[in-house]
Amino acid sequence: MSTPDTSNRVRLTVPQMGVVEEVVVIEWLVDPGAAVAQGQEVVIVETEKAEVALESPADGVIEIMVAASDDEVPVGATLAYIDP
Repeated sequence: MSTPDTSNRVRLTVPQMGVVEEVVVIEWLVDPGAAVAQGQEVVIVETEKAEVALESPADGVIEIMVAASDDEVPVGATLAYIDP
């Protein structure tokens, strides 16, 4: 299995949120291949204290979803790649 080329894609990452070290992916609000706009909510993650909707950092198409629902993901990790 080959690794996809992600060099020209924008990464959607888990942002730093206080002292949180990891989040749980609760629900994707878009499907792979969906067009998204910068600022559009695309995924809901959960910390120990709250559910947070993360926004797309760029206009484009969700090409690769790295994390699935129920995955525990560390801060800074890539959730998806967006093809601008």
